[in-house]
Amino acid sequence: MDMLVVNNLYKSFGGVKAVSDINMTIDEGEIVGIIGPNGAGKTTFFNLLTGIYNPSSGDIVYKLKEEVSAKSFKPFKMTKYGVARTFQNIRLFKDMTVLENVLIGYHNNFKYGILSSIFHLSSYFKNEKKGNEEVTQLLKIFDLYDKKDTLSKNLPYGEQRKLEIARALASKPKLLLLDEPAAGMNANETKELTKLINWIRKEFDLTIILIEHDMSLVMDICEKLFVFDYGRLIAQGNPESIQKNPKVIKAYLGGE
Repeated sequence: MDMLVVNNLYKSFGGVKAVSDINMTIDEGEIVGIIGPNGAGKTTFFNLLTGIYNPSSGDIVYKLKEEVSAKSFKPFKMTKYGVARTFQNIRLFKDMTVLENVLIGYHNNFKYGILSSIFHLSSYFKNEKKGNEEVTQLLKIFDLYDKKDTLSKNLPYGEQRKLEIARALASKPKLLLLDEPAAGMNANETKELTKLINWIRKEFDLTIILIEHDMSLVMDICEKLFVFDYGRLIAQGNPESIQKNPKVIKAYLGGE
């Protein structure tokens, strides 16, 4: 069943077309890779998917917790729709603890109202207890529980990456967007991340779309690839067919 449909999507900045005539359908439960050279429009595409940019024309439709189209997208609404994202440049709250960062991701799942919060009614304590238990479980999954009181800025780079994914998962998404999750990781960290992405897809019943330059990771875990070049979608298919596609080879290696 399709859960994301993109129709004739364009985004221009002045006279420059950053994304041009993108059409794609992504099915529920897939791990999908968005690849292409630097400047191909991949991050712009993610920004369109998450309401940071509005399309110049065309549409994006999610079929998640409810069906919504691009005209309703706002960054602060996306987690309510069931969409969570990490960023190419890590965006943690550096002066907050590991636990506090993940609790921020969880905030939409707290069900008490403002009166319960002000007067500390029973519903407030029940929700706080449940939230802390679920966030604690996430930290244990990501091997971060022992560092729950550590400021995020003091974590090693690889653990900051994992923390950002944990924070995204805390919002209980149906779709997880990962923007270069392996960036800056060494080979062992990338192998660990590959296993983790596969595991969280199954454990959390997620659809995952990732932008990634590490081809070993992409070829290992993605069932479908979409290749961007100069803002256009030049190829799509399974990893094996993409590796042999002449347009893809030309985009990466140049030549006639």
